[in-house]
Amino acid sequence: MSEMRTSLEVIAPSVEEAIAQGVEELGIPEEELEVEVLDEGSKGFLGLGTRQVRIRLTVRIEEPREEILQEEAPQVEEPIRYEEPSDVDDDEAVRIAHETVEELLQRMGIRANVTAQWGELEPPGKIRPLLIDIRGDDLSILIGRRGETLSALQYITRLIVGKELKRPVAVVIDIEGYRARREGQLRRLARKIAEQAIETGRTMNLEPMPANERRIIHVELKDNPKVETLSIGEGNRRKVTVIPQQE
Repeated sequence: MSEMRTSLEVIAPSVEEAIAQGVEELGIPEEELEVEVLDEGSKGFLGLGTRQVRIRLTVRIEEPREEILQEEAPQVEEPIRYEEPSDVDDDEAVRIAHETVEELLQRMGIRANVTAQWGELEPPGKIRPLLIDIRGDDLSILIGRRGETLSALQYITRLIVGKELKRPVAVVIDIEGYRARREGQLRRLARKIAEQAIETGRTMNLEPMPANERRIIHVELKDNPKVETLSIGEGNRRKVTVIPQQE
């Protein structure tokens, strides 16, 4: 799977000025961006033929900490646990999240309808997500290849909302029902890979994917006694391995 993330190319007279322009445009601190110099530029001869610097700024995406459920299914990965919101700041969190996403879309030049609301409290040990739904015409640019752009947008929104509220908030962004469709695809993929592993007796490796998608694979196959699932690798290259069990 590609490791593409949200990035911005900037052209300016110097690297420092290019970084400053990019930071201002993205509204993200420099320490949360990776800087790649694509062209160091040239001063030319006697001021002629001057070529400006060109850089690429890429948003750093850190995967949420993964916790292992020891009691029911050791292979299932859980996202980071957030504090439950109090009644006092429920509405404030919704307002801030809604305004944050609207402003980000405006900066990107995208027109869409944004709604925000608290989701249902999930059963034991889970959290109450703050759901952001984005609807509009042709929003595929916001999803990106296999959801990379959507993940970046969600990550940036969580950072901003968490900073405003001074506590982490489990913001979950969906675009035109993409997450439900993607989950269905992953569940079908999990069953297909499990069948192949059982038929061939060989360990099957899926492509690298983020923690929330690996969890869907684990959950889909956790009750299948003929296979075992494990996550292997590090960082963005972490992937699920499906291992057939000996009878």
